[in-house]
Amino acid sequence: MAEVEVARRRTSQPFGINLAIGHRPLDPFLEVAMRMKPRAISLTGGNPAPYLPRIKEAGILAMVLVAGVRQAQKAEQLGADSVIAVGYEGGGHLGRDDIGSLVLTRKVAQSVSVPVVASGGFGDGHGLVAALALGAEGMEMGTRFLATEECPIHPQYKKALLDFQETDTTIIGRPMGVPGRVLATGFSSVILDREQQGDTAERLLPLLAGTRNRLGALDGKLDEGYVWSGQGVGLISDIPPVRELVVRMMDEAKASYEALGALFSPR
Repeated sequence: MAEVEVARRRTSQPFGINLAIGHRPLDPFLEVAMRMKPRAISLTGGNPAPYLPRIKEAGILAMVLVAGVRQAQKAEQLGADSVIAVGYEGGGHLGRDDIGSLVLTRKVAQSVSVPVVASGGFGDGHGLVAALALGAEGMEMGTRFLATEECPIHPQYKKALLDFQETDTTIIGRPMGVPGRVLATGFSSVILDREQQGDTAERLLPLLAGTRNRLGALDGKLDEGYVWSGQGVGLISDIPPVRELVVRMMDEAKASYEALGALFSPR
């Protein structure tokens, strides 16, 4: 609730609240979120069916993260007002089909009638124009917003986002059926080694626990905990204030759009 109040103080524009399914019982968080009356609530990481009717009844737009066409169509059938299509390049939890954002965004846009938001590998204004060209109504960024002044992650995590390139990520959690893209750090190598050795779920789960993510993200202990990152990390070269980043991106998008327009203008 405190973070929502901060958002309200800082902007008169619409804002949304993201809720992750499966990490903990969602109902208390959903009740609080609906009382705060955001413009939209997005659901990620699980089955949205039990929650979508309640969000809709509260007069709040419902967005659902998907990683494939069938998931997108099902979300639309369940009442989602928009779907967020996350491709293989994205950070955090991914789908199991390894479909890149270029194809996935276009396929989902062709397969549903609700607005589509492109996600996974997008990190600047050029990516926004690409997403729009593929049929999306906008793009979602995760990794790029981590590397901003306002983001409350550890400075060591931000430094890694500056230093690492698009080749410096890896996917953990495949044997457990929960693949997720992280920075390729010492600790992620430990996880991958244990997975390749065929460790049991009982031994792997503590390594994938949220407590390990907090060690890396909030305590900066990258050799003791993992940190999420998409391949868009290769597009990061500074840690600006959010406002500066967004203004820059819109300038990039405008320049990119105009350059494309010039290519197709009559000669």
